[in-house]
Amino acid sequence: MHISGVRHDLALVNALAHRLSHPLDVERVLESALETLGELLRLDTGWAWLWSESSATARLAATRNLPPGLVKHPELMEGDCYCLTTYAAGDLRGAANVNVVGCSRLARLVSDSRHLRCHASVPLYVDDRRLGILNVASADWRELSTDELNLLSTVGGLVSLAIERTRLAERGATLAAAEERNRIARDIHDTLAQSLAAIAMQLESADAFLETPNPPRASETVRRALALTRMALDEARRSVMDLRSTPLVGRGLGPALRALAGEIAESTGVRVPVRIEEVEHHESLSAAIEIGVYRIVREALTNVARHARATSAVVRLERRGARLHVQITDDGVGFDLSHVPAERFGLLGMSERARLLGGELTISSAPDEGTTLDVDVPVERYARDVSADGADII
Repeated sequence: MHISGVRHDLALVNALAHRLSHPLDVERVLESALETLGELLRLDTGWAWLWSESSATARLAATRNLPPGLVKHPELMEGDCYCLTTYAAGDLRGAANVNVVGCSRLARLVSDSRHLRCHASVPLYVDDRRLGILNVASADWRELSTDELNLLSTVGGLVSLAIERTRLAERGATLAAAEERNRIARDIHDTLAQSLAAIAMQLESADAFLETPNPPRASETVRRALALTRMALDEARRSVMDLRSTPLVGRGLGPALRALAGEIAESTGVRVPVRIEEVEHHESLSAAIEIGVYRIVREALTNVARHARATSAVVRLERRGARLHVQITDDGVGFDLSHVPAERFGLLGMSERARLLGGELTISSAPDEGTTLDVDVPVERYARDVSADGADII
């Protein structure tokens, strides 16, 4: 192979590796691989199978330029074939040429010169776990050389790692979503349920006072019930905001936090000046990181507005290498950390969000000395191209 050809092949493999380094669903991973292999080996046709270990079966997950014979007869792409049977038996460990005469799926196409006459297969593995098979095909009797098969194996390795990473991310997202549902359930229990119980007690007391010669006590009790109802309504709205899928849609983290400061002042009726400081631009942050940090800051600022009796608060965002540091400081009354109930939902929720991002949250406070929350999260845990619609798991 000429040096120019080697450089061309390396450039294509590098381009594929770069593309697979970004978040893609499994089908997109396979489509990218088939496209690259078509350019590398000058074979326009290809298809890919995904293997299910639980059922020991394969499904067709991606195709590229199938010939008329396979398009008109999709049943030929169903069921087992030589490659799948060999793969299931664990014998197909490396890229190999496969003559169509020995392939039950393609043998019926030999008579038509427009159809496939030879193809090569590469198995997809991670350790000893089977992931699937990539196939590329030719309309002539060409067989791939040893160098081409080695190249095919290299691409297969890249694709295998990309599929494994994608599936791990999906499992992580499922686990994180379950944890988030549990957190919201605790929020509802600790706020709405308790508020409704308190409202019921106040109304029962008011009802009892109405039967006594002291109606003013009944009016006072009803007013307390109304105040509790308004608080419960605020908590219900906050829980609904937590369930929004795209709180940062169309905005970066900094602009979203600036808008948040105004929203909190409007919703709570307590106007605490909030200054947002960005030490570095954050366009490279993933949607998962931005949404998680946004919600932590929102919870912290809500607490400042309601409880801190502060005159100002500062939110500082700082990128420190591969980590994002967020600090929320207020000049309020502060509190004694040793006397904070362990089940206090606000602090617990912020800590859980930081943990789901792979980071941690620390709190510094003392009576009459204000409060400082520090959040430190790794920014490389999630790739930057995760979409906001698909990554809102925290």
